[in-house]
Amino acid sequence: MKVTDHLKQAKSTLFSIEILPPLKGKSIQSIFDGIDPLMEFKPSFVDVTYHREEYVYKKREGGFLEKVSTRKRPGTVGICAAIMNRYKVDAIPHIICGGFSVEETENALIDLHFLGIDNVLALRGDSIKSEPTFVPEPNGHAYAVDLVKQIRSLNSGKYMDEEMQQVAPTNFCVGVAGYPEKHFEAPNMTSDMLHLQSKINAGADYIVTQMFFDNKAYFDFVEKCNAMNINVPIIPGLKMLTTKKQLTILPKIFKIDIPFELHQAVEKCKNDAEAKQVGVEWCIAQSKELMQKGAPCLHYYTMGVSDSTRKVASAIF
Repeated sequence: MKVTDHLKQAKSTLFSIEILPPLKGKSIQSIFDGIDPLMEFKPSFVDVTYHREEYVYKKREGGFLEKVSTRKRPGTVGICAAIMNRYKVDAIPHIICGGFSVEETENALIDLHFLGIDNVLALRGDSIKSEPTFVPEPNGHAYAVDLVKQIRSLNSGKYMDEEMQQVAPTNFCVGVAGYPEKHFEAPNMTSDMLHLQSKINAGADYIVTQMFFDNKAYFDFVEKCNAMNINVPIIPGLKMLTTKKQLTILPKIFKIDIPFELHQAVEKCKNDAEAKQVGVEWCIAQSKELMQKGAPCLHYYTMGVSDSTRKVASAIF
């Protein structure tokens, strides 16, 4: 079922989660172990992130260095199929621009369509660690808006080979990312909102936000969207702080703010166990307010660990 259909049929705020594929060589059981404790809360869908290749240099004979491509967390499509088969829950793969040519993107989307996957989250993706800025593949998309356009074209039965006849269109519901505190590469909030508007105008059906810890950022973001006639569902993305180090790690990686009140509470913690409890309590308060003010769905970034999410869900759903 499409995300938009889930939201239309819902009588109250929905619950959903996002997971990471396991590291290469690990069993898919780690995925099931993270999802099993959350199934009692009936997640409407499960997002599965996609991780592109990285490059490492390996020493060879004669002292030469060989540049080798590796993917540490493969398996997004297979995990989606496994989740749908095991739990009968909609799985949403992340589709990224980085690492894919336009033709490879089309082929990936065809595979997803054949698997009966109804939803995709279209993202540009991050740059690889060896490059200071994002570099698209040759004949690949540079921006998420172009990826959205390609998906919508497939939904209209328009494939790259224009000579194909009697083609079967796909029927994907397309989600995109939104940034209540601005994408870190955007020079200002206005330009970032215009980029978001272009993705909606290209045919995106809903928005999932970057994590935030101050609900005011989300409410202000929704107001900005409404002012720009962005009228698709806006799903807030939430994460619990689980360690004291995350006070500095999360702002550095995701370019987000930690409210001073939360910062103070975590700083007073004697250990990570206390910090995790503070994180849970803060997220419960966030969730309750978001639910009271009509958020269509609460989307939790579990990072593959379910205990904190389960505590929050137990207090909310």
